[in-house]
Amino acid sequence: MGSDNSNWHSKLDYDQWVALPVAGQRPSARYKHGAVVIDEKLYIVGGSRNGRLLSDVQALDLKNSSWSMIKIKTLSQADNIKNGGLSEVFSATSGHSMIKWGNKILLVGGHTKDTSDSVTVRFIDLELQVTGVMEATGKIPVARGGQSVTLVGSKLIMFGGEDKHRQLLNDVNVLDLETMIWNVAETMKTPPAPRCDHTAAVHVDRYFLIFGGCSHSTFFNDLHVLDLVTLEWSQPQIQGNLVFPRAGHAGVSIDEKWFIVGGGDSKSGALDTLVLDMSTLVLSVLTRVEQKDPLASEGLTISSALLDGEQFLVAFGGYNGNYNNEVFVMKPKPKDSKQPKIFKSSAAAAAAASVTAAYALAKSESLDLTAIENSKTKVDQSVEFGVIKEEKKALESSIAWVKTEKSTLKAKLDELNETHADLSKELHSVQGQLVAEKSRCSNLETQISELQTKLSSMHILEEKVQVLRSQKSALDNNTSVQRQGYSGSWRWMAP
Repeated sequence: MGSDNSNWHSKLDYDQWVALPVAGQRPSARYKHGAVVIDEKLYIVGGSRNGRLLSDVQALDLKNSSWSMIKIKTLSQADNIKNGGLSEVFSATSGHSMIKWGNKILLVGGHTKDTSDSVTVRFIDLELQVTGVMEATGKIPVARGGQSVTLVGSKLIMFGGEDKHRQLLNDVNVLDLETMIWNVAETMKTPPAPRCDHTAAVHVDRYFLIFGGCSHSTFFNDLHVLDLVTLEWSQPQIQGNLVFPRAGHAGVSIDEKWFIVGGGDSKSGALDTLVLDMSTLVLSVLTRVEQKDPLASEGLTISSALLDGEQFLVAFGGYNGNYNNEVFVMKPKPKDSKQPKIFKSSAAAAAAASVTAAYALAKSESLDLTAIENSKTKVDQSVEFGVIKEEKKALESSIAWVKTEKSTLKAKLDELNETHADLSKELHSVQGQLVAEKSRCSNLETQISELQTKLSSMHILEEKVQVLRSQKSALDNNTSVQRQGYSGSWRWMAP
């Protein structure tokens, strides 16, 4: 991008990730941190590296691409009393959520060394450069990390996560930031499976979307939608590209587009950057990166930034076998105002209808249904043709992906069959050795039995030998006595 970093945003091509050259000391490489853009600065807070929790606050000035560390102070006890009981603790944390609220950054949940059993909401005041804890009441949720937190008006919507006992969750909790009261959303119909490390977005302040994440054994690529008015869950069918199951990915929405990057399944990273049109539920692959690219990482963050009237995506950090601290930027192509905003195709219309019949009408309750139907008939044929071509392209991409997956699975199956054959041979060999060993053991048992029989007969022979020895000893004694008697007789008879 050249040596002039202050003008980098004017030199980007659309829909392509570019590594941003930066000045200043980079933050330490990390993942599962929090990130948010405020006033053309990217703020990074906390995270984890090599099992160590971090508590630093770093800022990247997106105008001059320069890093700096923000020194945050804790509130004094006097300040706490004056401000209504705000605590003075700011702990190292990872797996938390970061939200901009006024002139403050809110940090919700996350894994810390604190012993609290309930979710903590911390704040950083960027003007005063102080931090503290915002006291809340109501039905405060259990402490957790890996949850999603989304701002809707003045309310935070928190879904899922994993508590400190590794229990996975799928509850929906709502915090009113004006009253600091927590409530549990009593939802209806089938909710998503309990999960963590997913991503979430809100469309037209009514539809709450959940994508991906993982349990302890499964990685997901499903989409769930919660109607925040009726509190009903649904699982609409995604149109477009088939996508790789993932967790630890990051997402950010700009207007109707939801951009999703990174993540993985603990074996490999997701290479594709996705974009979901939330008004039609059409999912497409925006671009791809190479294996081991920092963007194919788990635990990275993505934020949106408005610079000189243009929107940009900013990604940072993550882990893909290595911890990363690079900054990547993308200029997403602005939406084509000539294309119809509602129901680009009959397939997309059916997908949107599966969420709710009013999905596309939520922006304007006064929108006339008859006018919409009439406008659909006036769409230019060339636009329709272009849409069909895009759908064809998406289908071809899906077919290619399925073929690739089929080829990969066939190769794995062949490898498993070969391994099975080798193991069968080894099994037969071991079985033959076992038969030989059994025969040898049987022979040894026979020899042992024979030896035991011989040993038994040895006792009898020893007894007989002992008897013979006794008899021989008695015989020897008699013979000696007789010899003595004969000798005396001869001596007496001698003249």
